[in-house]
Amino acid sequence: MSGPIVKVRDLVKEFQVTRGRGGPPAVLRAVNHISFDIRPGTTLGLVGESGSGKSTTGRLLVGLIPATSGEIELFDETITGRGGAAALAKVRSKLQFVFQDPHGSLNPRMRVGNSIAEPIDIAGGWHRKDRADRVSELLETVGLPRAVAERFPHEFSGGQRQRIGIARALALKPDFVVCDEPVSALDVSMQAQIINLLLDLQEKLGLSYLFIAHDLAVVRSIATDVAVMYAGALVEQAPKTALYAAPKHPYTQALLEAVPRPDPNRVRSTPLGGEVPSILSPPPGCAFAARCPRAMGVCPNEPPTPRATGEGHLVACHLY
Repeated sequence: MSGPIVKVRDLVKEFQVTRGRGGPPAVLRAVNHISFDIRPGTTLGLVGESGSGKSTTGRLLVGLIPATSGEIELFDETITGRGGAAALAKVRSKLQFVFQDPHGSLNPRMRVGNSIAEPIDIAGGWHRKDRADRVSELLETVGLPRAVAERFPHEFSGGQRQRIGIARALALKPDFVVCDEPVSALDVSMQAQIINLLLDLQEKLGLSYLFIAHDLAVVRSIATDVAVMYAGALVEQAPKTALYAAPKHPYTQALLEAVPRPDPNRVRSTPLGGEVPSILSPPPGCAFAARCPRAMGVCPNEPPTPRATGEGHLVACHLY
């Protein structure tokens, strides 16, 4: 495909939340009118604090949960709205998901080889020898010996289990993979190994990623483009180079300022205070206004609209 393989337009996801004893349910808007594209062979890094809606967005993209409104188009198939289920079935084999917790996402009673082959078994049509050969090929692809297929998940380290999860995600030769904080549970050296593996696989197989993380330093090493999410909304989107060189939104600037740097003479700014607003009762204006060091009178009362500040650089902030 020459155009984007993923197109998201005005996407909203709401959940009904019960309150107290028999009270009326409240509406929790986890994803609030977001839009973005992902081009073939690229990685969109989706960054934000816990509870910002990143993982919900990833699950929406692969059809694990339905959207409330808006449109998701994958490989020219619209998987939302009427006919969305049939469209999703057409592209299902092209989509995969790598989960944050490699221990929790693997069946502890299932041998590793069978876990990797599970998508193959569900798809059907594979001979036993072809299935075994594919499992061996996948293990070697992610840097594990073939013999580990007979072992159980508890026999492996966290990094090895994540390699197994990646192998399973590649079983049906997908084109698009959602990686939901795949390195957050690993130490720094193991994080680097997994990111290098994902980069190698992208180059070798032409994969596209949505890489979800809360750490901008991690995202910098893998992303092509970066989208920053806060309280369910996207506050800034830009090519990686532009965003790290000149972040526009005060929230993005605060996230970058919080990244540790080996410079003893560095003067750090005051860290953000306050709390992320409740998405059960969001403020009428900018969700970041109460924590923003540059807030103006308009900010608490009027939500900002995304504005272009450069080539491919969008920011939702009244400063612009």
